[in-house]
Amino acid sequence: MQEPDIKRIEMYLKKAFTNGAINVKARKQADSAEVYIGDEFIGVVYEDEDDDGSYTFNMAILGEDLP
Repeated sequence: MQEPDIKRIEMYLKKAFTNGAINVKARKQADSAEVYIGDEFIGVVYEDEDDDGSYTFNMAILGEDLP
């Protein structure tokens, strides 16, 4: 994923979740980026193969993390 796309996604997520601590970082895989809140990894954003300019955010919620 290119840096301009990463920055656009980061700005969108910060606004959508009203959280300025969200950071999106490049990965070795060219089709995705990692999403963090502060230093905490929360998920991965993937480029949509079928729709140029669209993305999918994937976040796992582990049972051990739930109250």
